[in-house]
Amino acid sequence: MLGAVIGAEVFRDQPTLTGERVRLEPLTPAVQEDYLTTLRDPEVRRLTGSHEAVDPDEVKWWLATRQDHHDRADWAAVRIADGAFLGEAVINMLDVDNASANYRILLGSPYTDRGYGTEITRLVVDYALGVGLHRLSLGVYDFNPRARRVYEKCGFVLEGRLRDTLHWDGQWHDELVMSVLAGDPR
Repeated sequence: MLGAVIGAEVFRDQPTLTGERVRLEPLTPAVQEDYLTTLRDPEVRRLTGSHEAVDPDEVKWWLATRQDHHDRADWAAVRIADGAFLGEAVINMLDVDNASANYRILLGSPYTDRGYGTEITRLVVDYALGVGLHRLSLGVYDFNPRARRVYEKCGFVLEGRLRDTLHWDGQWHDELVMSVLAGDPR
């Protein structure tokens, strides 16, 4: 039984993951100002489909409580060279019985198109499948082919399309569903 192998608190001891240029550290209030700036970025809001205004008090509470949630992993993505906050990477929606979870990434606009998203995604995929998850899935909007290419490079495969899930600037957009399985080539 896979659920017993993974456990509902699989992310209790969330590690720091280190790549060549990026370090993923557990998300804490230490990045609050940079996190708020990133969440308010119009391009980040569009790519994530975030219509709601950002409430600084809610963000402060959110960052302060991440260590209390052992059924998910929330990382701050930090550039190793200078400690710059690049964004976040998250494993959430853990389904213990089916050894699966969801992945999402958020990068600030100044840090796109530089390979950070690929490095971050590879670190998270390797970690997630290494701790016993069988499946990691995600959704990406149809107007973001750059992200889709990153996910494909990291082993994600297109599974399907959820039609008209996002209404943005007067247009409907589809969400593409992708996943990577433990046995897939990466």
